[in-house]
Amino acid sequence: MQLYPLRTTLVATLTTVCLLFVAWLFLKPGDALLRDANFEYEVISPNADNIYDVTKVTYTLAQPANVSIFFLDNDGRRYDFRRNKPRQSGEHNLLFSGIVNGFEMPSDSIEGKIVSRILPNGDYQWVVEANNQKTRERKTGSLTIKLADDTLPDMRGFSVSPVLFTPNRDGISDRIWINLFLTKEAHVDVFMIDHNGNQLPIAERAGNTLKDQPGMHTFEYEGGVDLGVSPPPDGIYKVIANSLDAIGQKVTVEGHLEIKHGGVPRADIVNADVEFEDTTIVQGDKIVFTLTVENYGASPIRTSGPEPGFHYTQNENSNTHGWYEESGAWRIGIDCDTCIRDYPWRWALGKRHELTRIEEHWYLMPGERATITGAITITDVPARNPLYFWAGLIHEDVEISNVNNRVDPHFITIVPKR
Repeated sequence: MQLYPLRTTLVATLTTVCLLFVAWLFLKPGDALLRDANFEYEVISPNADNIYDVTKVTYTLAQPANVSIFFLDNDGRRYDFRRNKPRQSGEHNLLFSGIVNGFEMPSDSIEGKIVSRILPNGDYQWVVEANNQKTRERKTGSLTIKLADDTLPDMRGFSVSPVLFTPNRDGISDRIWINLFLTKEAHVDVFMIDHNGNQLPIAERAGNTLKDQPGMHTFEYEGGVDLGVSPPPDGIYKVIANSLDAIGQKVTVEGHLEIKHGGVPRADIVNADVEFEDTTIVQGDKIVFTLTVENYGASPIRTSGPEPGFHYTQNENSNTHGWYEESGAWRIGIDCDTCIRDYPWRWALGKRHELTRIEEHWYLMPGERATITGAITITDVPARNPLYFWAGLIHEDVEISNVNNRVDPHFITIVPKR
């Protein structure tokens, strides 16, 4: 009654032994390292027409090994597809589309660096080689390339401008433009490489040339500050453009840029407090105010005159004295209920000795404060009287944020002069 379990155990043991023996025969150290290698087709035409564009490659290793797959032309020149790639024992399958590591030819006129390229039309010997530092074995065969689309997706006239990039919304070098001329239909990626090796993609700007089509392409980058995101840290960065065509040929070009004084600009009127000397003004007298501005952000903020202490008359504005609006500049302004334009009277965020000069412009640096005073001579009694006067911190042609608009309104009466 105990024979059946015993018989079952014996059968299982014998089966296991047989399987182990077969595995040993397959993997035994004395056996060939590279058992076989084969290309499914002897002729391929890699041109993205879906007709014999690729061939299947199969090889079997008896042991783990480093594998190289390459091609030799009639002159003995070598073209690498895989070079010393570690692989485990067993059967391996992959597809070959005619693309090998980049190489140059005497007839080339390429501005970029060739990363991968189609084999030229012709006859080749393929080689699959395996080595494990003790043994080196190879299998060979023949392959013909015909009707290959060998035009490279070159990128000409690659440029990065400006090279010094200061993403802080001051209106000076706040954006970079990358221009290139694509010679063939291909997908193009443009990106920066940060200090950790991460890719920071740069978007293409809409233009007359459709995406991935031959022609001029422009890519634009503002560092994220327009979205309130801090830009990459100051430093020197690589800018890389890659083009990849339908059959896998890849070309790359490279430039660089320097980020300096980057950051999201942040400033406000301290305590939202504006002091007006008087709330009753006789026609012909001055409205005098005082307030303090703080740069609490991480980047310098650019400013433009006139300096604190400057006196306007009621019918003047900053343009009257040649202080025109400047995109990206910050100024303090005074506005009122009956003013015919927003913040007609404007002042710089400090006097020259309180500011820092960067090239030809003046900045209030991070963490610094400046006290601004100014005066407006009231020459006419407005139709609405009394009326409100208030201050604002203006980022010209960018924004007047809610916290910096209509700050601390004062109800002021203008008394007609007798």
